Amino acid sequence: MPELTGKQRRHLRALGHHLSAVVQVGHEGLSEALVQQARAQLDAHELIKVRVGESSPLSRHDAAEQLASATNSSLAQVLGRTFLLYKQRDQDPEIVLPD
Repeated sequence: MPELTGKQRRHLRALGHHLSAVVQVGHEGLSEALVQQARAQLDAHELIKVRVGESSPLSRHDAAEQLASATNSSLAQVLGRTFLLYKQRDQDPEIVLPD
């Protein structure tokens, strides 16, 4: 996934502000099931918010980077115990990023 520009990150942060977390990283860390769930949510929504639970063995930054890599998505933001992932759909993308 190409690196996001600052302008694109701001745009995604604004869109993601009102989202609820749809994936939660718990005490098992990044399991295959969690990666599959994140991929499915990215296919459905393009932009998802992920919450890192207190019991997670990974730090929030490690979890964000590893899940972004595993799902081939871009990390738009890490804020508190949540982070935003973005992956443009191949067909009928909903989110249009600024240049």
